Amino acid sequence: MKASPFEINGHTLNPGQRRTLKIPVAGMVTNTDVNLTIQIIHGKKPGPVLLISAAIHGDEINGVEIIRRLLKQRSLANLSGTLIVVPIVNVHGFIAHSRYLPDGRDLNRSFPGSQKGSLAGRLAHTFLTKVVSHATHGIDLHTGARHRANLPQIRFDPENKTGTEMAHAFGLPVVLHSESKEGTFRKAAADSGIPVILYEAGEALRFDEVCIRAGVNGIINVMRLLGMIRKVRRKKETQEATVALNSVWVRSPTSGILRTLLPLGARTTRGSVIALVADPMGEFEVEVTAPCEGIVIGRVNLPLVHEGEALFHIARFKEDASDILDQVEAWNEELEPDTPMEPPSQPDIAPIIT
Repeated sequence: MKASPFEINGHTLNPGQRRTLKIPVAGMVTNTDVNLTIQIIHGKKPGPVLLISAAIHGDEINGVEIIRRLLKQRSLANLSGTLIVVPIVNVHGFIAHSRYLPDGRDLNRSFPGSQKGSLAGRLAHTFLTKVVSHATHGIDLHTGARHRANLPQIRFDPENKTGTEMAHAFGLPVVLHSESKEGTFRKAAADSGIPVILYEAGEALRFDEVCIRAGVNGIINVMRLLGMIRKVRRKKETQEATVALNSVWVRSPTSGILRTLLPLGARTTRGSVIALVADPMGEFEVEVTAPCEGIVIGRVNLPLVHEGEALFHIARFKEDASDILDQVEAWNEELEPDTPMEPPSQPDIAPIIT
């Protein structure tokens, strides 16, 4: 069966067509125009409409590279359904290397927004009404904040069956139950009946090759689940993701110089020492202990900390954490960048029409 033409914002894409569109948003103070740039690949066969978005927080740039590499995949030449990608949602923050918009607001706490609200509210409203509303499924790409790195993980709402299936299909060792908060893109999309999973990996303003590769592979896995690209016979069985039912933050007991003792993906046991905080003169040294058994899924990288600052994010599981640790280590080893991931030539797909 041949797909029908795809309509979006006054533009029509015929089956097999690929197009880049620019949606105007609030300009710069220099009177320079700013556009929300999206690309659509409309398959020749009918299927879901999958939205991939990145840089809702302007300094979280890993997702931009994930989308760039995704668009070079040869499998998109035989796409069923429609792929919509938005590599940079928060254009203003991206230019300024900032998580926030110029009005100081967090875009991912400003949904659904409004036409007459703040700058963040207006951008959220434009993105939601002119782009997200056309999707049937979504994947939102994030990283940790500045000086904070996250182990690659998927966050999803366990109450949504489709989102749960997407989360497990992504192919990461750890997925985390996470109800969407008011004001977030994920919550606004869910309220519109669009299941969105959130990929968290790496650190703001840094490219992390393992996280990027995992993101590309994960999106392709979800597209296979949705029937958008052809499934392949796997060389080996993939291990089932382990669901973390909750997580806990470990905070600094005092201000000082931090020396962490555990990397991302490491196992913690209750009462084990995971870091030390000392003063510059070495006159005191305070131990930071783990409150539970689990896996480190987030960690601060800056060694200068204040009392109460979040140092480690630990996920807790029903299962023995040692088994999960083996999965994380095997997964990380498989994605280590020994050889280039990108194909040597461009994919055989239709040219971009602007």
